[in-house]
Parts: sequence; C-alpha cells; structure tokens
Amino acid sequence: MTSDTITPDTARPASMPYGALFLLMTVYAFNMLDRQIVTILVEPMKADLGLADWQIGMISGLAFALFYTLLGIPLARIADRGNRVGMIAIALAVWSGFTALCGLARNFTELLLARIGVGVGEAGCTPAAHSLITDYVPREQRGRALALYSLGVPVGSLAGLVLGGILLATLGWRAAFLIAGVPGILLAIIVWFTLDEPRKRAITPQTPAAPHMPLGQVLATLRGLPSFWLISFGTAMGAFGYYGQASFFGSLYMRTHVAGIDALAASWGVPSTVFLGLSLGLIVGFVGMVGTFVGGQLADRAARRGIRGYTLVPSTSLVIAAPLFAGAALAPTVSLSFAFLSGAIFVHALNYGSVFASVQTLVPARVRAMAAAVQLFVTNAIGLALGPLFVGIASDLLAPSLGSEQGLRVAMALVALPLAIGSLLFWLAGRRIEADEAKQGA
Repeated sequence: MTSDTITPDTARPASMPYGALFLLMTVYAFNMLDRQIVTILVEPMKADLGLADWQIGMISGLAFALFYTLLGIPLARIADRGNRVGMIAIALAVWSGFTALCGLARNFTELLLARIGVGVGEAGCTPAAHSLITDYVPREQRGRALALYSLGVPVGSLAGLVLGGILLATLGWRAAFLIAGVPGILLAIIVWFTLDEPRKRAITPQTPAAPHMPLGQVLATLRGLPSFWLISFGTAMGAFGYYGQASFFGSLYMRTHVAGIDALAASWGVPSTVFLGLSLGLIVGFVGMVGTFVGGQLADRAARRGIRGYTLVPSTSLVIAAPLFAGAALAPTVSLSFAFLSGAIFVHALNYGSVFASVQTLVPARVRAMAAAVQLFVTNAIGLALGPLFVGIASDLLAPSLGSEQGLRVAMALVALPLAIGSLLFWLAGRRIEADEAKQGA
C-alpha cells in the first residue's frame, strides 16, 4: 500500500520507541497546559480586565485558533520535507514564551495578542509530531502510539487545571501564566538535543531523500479521499462541542455552583479555587487519560479487520458523549454535574488514537504532516475557533431573559447537537474509507 511503503523518511525502529513517544507526549502536555490553564483563570481574569463572555470566547478560542489553523498548513509543508524535531522544539519555545507574556497583559488587546502568539507557536507541533510518530512505529501499532501522544491532552489539562487553581489561590492569575510558560522553554532544549529524526539516519548517498510532492499533487490527493474530509469535519464537530464547554468549565462552577463548591472545599479544608482546580483536573486529566488509553487499545483492535475499524470508535463515542455533556451543564448539583462530566470526558477521549490513526494510515507517507495539518485546520477553524465563541455569544444573548447563571448553562448544553452531527459524519466516513484506502494502493 502506498501509505505504508518504506522510504527513507519512513524507516522505523524494530520496537516501539517509548522514550521518544513519552517525550513527545510531554511536549503535547505542555501544549494543552498552556491552553487549559486559561479555563481556571477565567473569572478572576475577567474581573481584573473587565471582560465580557464573548471576549473570553475570543481569547480561549478564536484568537488562538485563527493563527493556529492558518499557519498549520505552511508549517506542515516544511515538516513534510524538513527536520520535524527542530520544528517541534522551536514551536514549543515560541508558545511557551507567549504563555508567559499572557501574565503581563494589561488589557483585552494585549491578552488577545499574547494568545495569538501562543497559537502561532502551537501550529508547528502536532502535524510534525503525527508524521514523526507514524515513521517511528509500524501500522499495527499506530492507534496505540498516537493515543500515547494524545495522552498529552488529559495530562496537560490535569496539570493546567490543578496548577492554575493552586497558583490562583496563592499568587494570582498573572503569576500562573508566567510559571506555566517558562518550563516549556527548557523542555524545548531537551527536545532539540534528544529526539531522533529518522530522515537523518535514513538518507545516504545511496538512498537519497524521496522527492517532495508538489502542493498541487498533495491537495489533489486529499481531494480524492472523501473519507478524509468526513473524518476531518467529524473531528471538528466533536471539537466544537468539547472546546465550547471546556472553555467555560471554570465559569460554570464558579458562577452557578458557588455554594456547593464552597461547601465541598470547606469539608476538605482547602480554598475553593484549589478544590475546583483539583476536581476538574482529576476529571479532565485522570479520567481523560484512562479514556485515551482505552481508546488506543480499542482503535488497534477494531482496525485488525480493516481501516474502517478506526471510524467505529468515534462514531459510537460521540453520540454517547452528547447527552452526557448536556447533563453536566444542566445538573442541579455539583456532585451530579461532576458525574455527568466524568462520563462525558471518558467517552470523548476514546476518539484520539482512532481519529489520528485513520488519517495517518489512509494517506501516502509523503503527505502525512500535510494531511494532519489540513485535518487540524478544519478541526480548529470550526471547533476550537467557533465552539467557545458560540457558547460565549449564546450565554450573553440568553442572560437578559434567563439570567447569567442559567444562560450559561443552556448555552453549554447546546453543544450536544454538534457532537451528534460528528457521530453521523464518522459513520459516513466508515462507509467510504476502505474504498479510499484501495485507491492509494492502486
């Protein structure tokens, strides 16, 4: 099959390179930490800078995602022909530096520009990492390998929420950004000097690098794969629902469950912000880790009979996650809301390994980074950019009639619809993906 042909840029180690995968997962965890820490800092940051909910949606979604998506494709072109390790290291240093600068923002405009800088840096990470990991491991291990990388989502979310809650209670929201950003610059140096780029050791005078596929041919290849686009838009709908809610997790509990959070925090003898950060961190982080790990196992098991198996996991999980996310927003008590949210996070996290493995297995080797970038472009332009903005605008529009608290809850519950649409798109992708895979082997 074309996408699995062993070329100089796809020479693989004999065994799973867990050390490299763990380091890449750690990089991705820093990526998610720098995004997720905003969630727990929203309310004090909003009060300090005088922000509206739509502005929160801008800095947590649209501002970040706009440049993240636009720069992802040209950077992926570089990754498909260049040093992916170097790109990941530089990207990590850039987004970490801008995360620290968020703590120095004096108004909405400066905070917006800093978040744009975070998006610019993060654009260079995941497409290069997906391509690199796919070169590291054989086909039958891709679901697990990409799920291991995707563990960075819950690990980083856990760290961001817990660290953010603790720092908010002790040093304030500005210090939280500064402390979150600086370690990433040190990690970038470690990545630069320790990760292996397979292309370097594979390319010799006898085995030169494979010719770079022209951009027009890359786009023509992707245009001819309907299942690729169904997967990408299905992922976008799942992201719309998840990020739409996740950007307002902190606001939901600080605004609508104040008494419940205070009572639970008092029973544990900790400040309310620390309790909330720990609780959300355990739910989004630990439960998400379990879901991501289980999802990777399910993905490789489901794909033993063919690539279609990769689409079965997300098509099933998203339709289950939809009512659970709505329940988390509308639940009358903190405990019940946490229970719904735990179920929703677990089920949603099952997707990561299968979604990414389906694309990386479907496309030819020389366009893997580009395919990942296009997939992320669609996902983030719709999901990350518009999900938080949609919830923020809906909350502001509903507030005059329902009140600030109930308006936010209803706005967050509305994300169940895009999650259900995503499930349908993955089901449709499953009906086409085997035929599309056969085209690549023709």
